Amino acid sequence: MKQTPELATRMTEKLDYEEMLGCMRCGFCLPTCPTYIRSKDESASPRGRIAIMKGVVDGLIEPDEGVEKTLNECLGCLACEPACPAGVRYSVLLEDARAAITEHKRATGQMPVRERLVRKVVFDGLFLNKAKMETATGFLRFYQQSGVQTLTHKLRILDWFPDQLQKMETILPTVPPKTERRRRPERIPATGATTARVAFFSGCLMDTMFYETNANTIKLLQAAGCDIVIPKTQQCCGALHGHAGEQTGAITLAKQNIAAFEAEDVDYIITNAGGCGAFLVGYDHLLKHDPEWAERAERFTAKIKDFASILIEVGFLDRVPLSLPEQLITYQDSCHLRNVQKGALAPRVLLQAIEGAVYIEQKHADHCCGSAGVYNLLQPVIANDILEMKMGHVNATAAQTIVTSNPGCHMQMQLGIQEHGTDSMRAVHLADLLVEAMDNHAN
Repeated sequence: MKQTPELATRMTEKLDYEEMLGCMRCGFCLPTCPTYIRSKDESASPRGRIAIMKGVVDGLIEPDEGVEKTLNECLGCLACEPACPAGVRYSVLLEDARAAITEHKRATGQMPVRERLVRKVVFDGLFLNKAKMETATGFLRFYQQSGVQTLTHKLRILDWFPDQLQKMETILPTVPPKTERRRRPERIPATGATTARVAFFSGCLMDTMFYETNANTIKLLQAAGCDIVIPKTQQCCGALHGHAGEQTGAITLAKQNIAAFEAEDVDYIITNAGGCGAFLVGYDHLLKHDPEWAERAERFTAKIKDFASILIEVGFLDRVPLSLPEQLITYQDSCHLRNVQKGALAPRVLLQAIEGAVYIEQKHADHCCGSAGVYNLLQPVIANDILEMKMGHVNATAAQTIVTSNPGCHMQMQLGIQEHGTDSMRAVHLADLLVEAMDNHAN
């Protein structure tokens, strides 16, 4: 990326200068930041990255490849935000800075052809249209079920791919048939007395590759007394767009989702993926400068709630007994569920209520596992270093079951078990474990 005054101007226009001034350089963020813990490099810390952004805006730092690299190496876990005594919204600064760089590279023709092609396929094609996502996962199901995957392994075709992609291929969940996904009704009544009327945000990856987890979440909401509506016109939340600097696409998806849900008279909009929920909560910032959508976005974000929190709120544990065969369980926080939605307590309350299971709190459960959306694919060295540290803490609990609340975390912990765990370990989404415990008690 060439050093140009146009990029500095674009960053000046994008970034909230008052937000940057809010950083007091106190250092409270340092022990919470995985990339700083790993490197002890000040530029790899939240306050260091804010200083770099401010330096660019003030004309003291040239916005070159080094600036872009430093910003891209941030996981975006946002553990720094709860630790910040000044309440600096680092997430807003990071995403706006990445958007400025992406827009500048595209406008000036500095974006490499390969990057342009990948962004076109992934962001403009795949994740901008849920129907295309379903088609893509249909191809994945064919690959898994037709024998092509077995043949690929026998012929060692994956040896031609990067190591990280080879590893991720082995932990991909089995995609259910499209007919099964299409049979789900749009409106699902509560079991027993109604406690709340909710809309379910089904997501894109969650509703294709992790469809069973969505089905189990709906089953839990029903058992908790929730009447459920699932708007058919909802789309991807836009998180991957936002984190990759594709702000235009994120805004398009935000508007589609707001329009899909605002027609429903519901108490809450329920999510079961920490990353999705956190981005949905940020729609009000994303659309704050749009007079037509700003107020609608605020109403939308006020209704977002994680499924574990609503289960506790409506008295799920008073209605549904839970039990499992004896086992040790630990929980790996979804960074965005914990740091943005403040949803750390509810999953632990639910897990500790399962008869037969012993819950063990993992040291640094609040630290990122290294998944961070597609970070583990784009920054495999850093991600694997962080995962290895994480699995050291997991192994210390001697837990057989690692519970997560986000699809990326789920796959990353599966990879961690494969690389650094034991044969007796498994990774499972909280919704899947709760249904397992509910069915086990019933039987």
